[in-house]
Amino acid sequence: MTTPLTQSSSEPGGRQRVKYVRRLDQVPEIPADVRARLQPVTQEYVFRANDYYLRLIDWNDPDDPIRQLIIPREEELNDWGRLDASNEQAVTVARGVQHKYFDTVLLLCNEVCGAYCRYCFRKRLFMDDNDEVTNDVSAGLAYIAAHPEVSNVLLTGGDPLLMSTRRLVEIFEALRAIDHVRIIRIGSKMPAFDPWRVLRDEELQAAFRKYSTPERRIYLMAHFDHPRELTEPAVEGIDACLRNGVICVNQCPLIRGVNDDAATLAEMYSRLSYIGCPPYYLFQGRPTAGNEPYEVPIVRGWQIFQEALRRGSGLARRAKYCMSHASGKVEIVGVDNERIYLRYHQAKDPADLGRFFVRSRDDRASWLDDLIPVEEPLLAYEH
Repeated sequence: MTTPLTQSSSEPGGRQRVKYVRRLDQVPEIPADVRARLQPVTQEYVFRANDYYLRLIDWNDPDDPIRQLIIPREEELNDWGRLDASNEQAVTVARGVQHKYFDTVLLLCNEVCGAYCRYCFRKRLFMDDNDEVTNDVSAGLAYIAAHPEVSNVLLTGGDPLLMSTRRLVEIFEALRAIDHVRIIRIGSKMPAFDPWRVLRDEELQAAFRKYSTPERRIYLMAHFDHPRELTEPAVEGIDACLRNGVICVNQCPLIRGVNDDAATLAEMYSRLSYIGCPPYYLFQGRPTAGNEPYEVPIVRGWQIFQEALRRGSGLARRAKYCMSHASGKVEIVGVDNERIYLRYHQAKDPADLGRFFVRSRDDRASWLDDLIPVEEPLLAYEH
């Protein structure tokens, strides 16, 4: 059973419009003394939410997973991690343009999200002195046009679905004019934060139908973190994408206090498969500044992931458990009593693509750089 519809303000015709909040004092369920303690956190890492999403929280439960996802925590100010934990700056080829993998380019085309996940790995983009994102994607389009190896373009940021439909259509049209771009991906959590962004916008739905063609699809890289986000309107929002020609998959990180439980992850994976948005990646949380309270060690993560997969059918088992490391997308493929087995599912250096390698098991480690290599000639092979 899906979570019931949570009402927000209505527009004519039964459409819904959420109301955004940007200050903790606009959330009366948070006690005044707690708000005072959290104020320094919001000054360092911005807070944003909306009435629809906040009403998914069980305020009687201090450990409620939706609360953990969206409400600041004092531990975010611990001295831990780096703002650019995967060194995205090193693969930035122009403002708002990243080219890390051979056939894929990222366009950081928006610097706002529907709400701000506390564990965000790009929280640096939402700081006042950051200028990595640009609304002018002309340089990115020129770069893509000049690189015929690029078949996939990911629109990201921030959340592209917070842009106006007019701007999205302009980008779709420009990308479809580049013959070698076969796939347009939209990385978005709006189906969870504001399902009516798609449901109420007939112009956007028409754009999906026009620019997601049988041979050149648009993919929605949805971002559901917990099964309680799969409300009736959220499911309807995914259905609207599917009915208008968009292929939907889901990717999310493993987050302490949110989905680091095999039963929770299995339920979400199964329900995602039922609605036509099957799991694609489960990401190991990056060691980003402010994210210490949300980290899960790799070994524990692997155990949770494997148990979750055992509980679902084939379409609910499609996810890969990966780290988005500076050197590439490192898939965690196995753990035994002594070792962790890994493979480059994607690689910054094409020579690393598919390379299998091994690290010593460390149950405290939460990132590749924390693991000690196993040096054995026998392991020096590729596949």
